[in-house]
Amino acid sequence: MTLDLRTREGVAVLTIDRRDALNALNFDLIAEMSRLLDTVPGMGVRGLLVTGAGDKAFCAGADIKELMGRDLMAQKRGAEAGQRAFAKIADLEIPSVALINGYAFGGGLEMALACTFRLAVPTAKMGLPEIKLGLIPGYGGTQRLPRLIGEGRALEMILTGRTMDAVEAERIGLVNRILVGDDPMAEALAFLGESTRHGLPALAMARQAVTRALDLPVHEGLKVEADLSTLAYRTEDAAEGLAAFVEKRKPTFKDR
Repeated sequence: MTLDLRTREGVAVLTIDRRDALNALNFDLIAEMSRLLDTVPGMGVRGLLVTGAGDKAFCAGADIKELMGRDLMAQKRGAEAGQRAFAKIADLEIPSVALINGYAFGGGLEMALACTFRLAVPTAKMGLPEIKLGLIPGYGGTQRLPRLIGEGRALEMILTGRTMDAVEAERIGLVNRILVGDDPMAEALAFLGESTRHGLPALAMARQAVTRALDLPVHEGLKVEADLSTLAYRTEDAAEGLAAFVEKRKPTFKDR
């Protein structure tokens, strides 16, 4: 078994289990991940958590030997397959979190970047070391990283290929929080629960407004925000939330 997908506390938990290879990605694993991610919307869950098995690695990147000796079209198809798989994480209407429980290099960090949030244990190490192999990131790193931490810091990471620890990653906004307790999984589920307790339609529209704004001038982004905030008012959850506020009680959202 290299991938495990199960439900825990109303969240889909996707675990990469190739501990002998530090949970590295290969093409078969990416194809299986893509297939499993297609099933998540039908699982009735409120969030997705992605992590690696064991306590050494989240995902140490690509299986390097598998990348050698391939022609250009095979290399392109491989990059596109990885991009499609990770886009399925990014495009989910439910929020997602990467629990970075060790090494997250190359494609592993790119997978984490596709998640809504990133949480790291204190011993986590992150980087995009492709430049050291004469390569560049190919699973979305050159696009998602600068949107997250800014062009200058992204270029530094990509062009040097250096490794970053959890403290620095949190300082620059690469990770949202460092998990310091004895049970990182429980902490990650609790963190995800801070958003998933709200109505799913509003969560999806809020995320869409933010992500679309990254590709638009401010005045166009404001139009998107106005449209989506107007749609939010038309949901049953909005009516419930407003009524609960006036009545000084907790809302009971029904995700519609």
